[in-house]
Amino acid sequence: MKARKILLFLFLGMLSSYLKAQDLLDILDQEQPDSPLYANATFSFSRITFGQSVETRKTGTLDIFTSSRFWNTPAPRSQSFVADRMSSRIALEYGLSDRLLFGVGGTTFDGRFDGFLKFRLVKQRTDGNGSSVSISLFQNAGYFSERFAGVNVDRSTRLSYTSQLIIAKKFSPNFSLQITPTFVHRGLLYDDEDSQNHIAVGVGGRYKLGGHVSLVSEYYYVANPIKSQTTFGAFALGINWELSDVMLQWMLTNARSTVEDAFILETRNNFNFKNPNFHFGFNFTYTFHLKNRLKK
Repeated sequence: MKARKILLFLFLGMLSSYLKAQDLLDILDQEQPDSPLYANATFSFSRITFGQSVETRKTGTLDIFTSSRFWNTPAPRSQSFVADRMSSRIALEYGLSDRLLFGVGGTTFDGRFDGFLKFRLVKQRTDGNGSSVSISLFQNAGYFSERFAGVNVDRSTRLSYTSQLIIAKKFSPNFSLQITPTFVHRGLLYDDEDSQNHIAVGVGGRYKLGGHVSLVSEYYYVANPIKSQTTFGAFALGINWELSDVMLQWMLTNARSTVEDAFILETRNNFNFKNPNFHFGFNFTYTFHLKNRLKK
């Protein structure tokens, strides 16, 4: 009889403690609503291949970015090792805030210097509330420094500007898709029939193959291309490999440049294996965490 009473008292005590704990949890839930859940790492880096992705960088993060393109010429003989021609761009990209990225760079092949700002306007929510997509605003300015024999070109006409609205969605942990409406203003015209203003649309995607390896691809369509020259839409198919603070990207592409106005409007080769259309691309990025709290 005593044992039954003891068990009854223990049961009632546990029930009372459980009810009190539930009341406390309900109060905490009311006082502290659920934090918003955002989609992280829609893309692995601030670029997909040659073009910008929706991603920015954390505050105080400095990326040293280099990109190289290699291709052959139709000439039957070559004096070069591995490839006949090469173009490289070296750049610094710094996270001014978690939403604002600043970058500057220079390209060897055509003497282009560029700078840009990218602002993360909207972040995709994964909890069913808020926006179902991520949106970033991008603005760059490029300066074409290459000289023309016997022709004086005013400095102001060497400037070009590219504005982009970058819209991306992470459909699953493995798959992300992006569309990029683009406006390009070119200061330097090769012919009077060419327009200074161009409209283009970029489409890019990423599929995670496993671990730290992803398959990426990108294409740009130009609604009103340059008329005085034959140009093609820039296309790339590549592999990303993430190694801690290092990002390695390999790609096959027909674009020689990673400056927006150049690869969008001045890609003069189709994407195939005929010389000099076949280009091998390689990007290397090393990340410095200038604020120790950023690196876990």
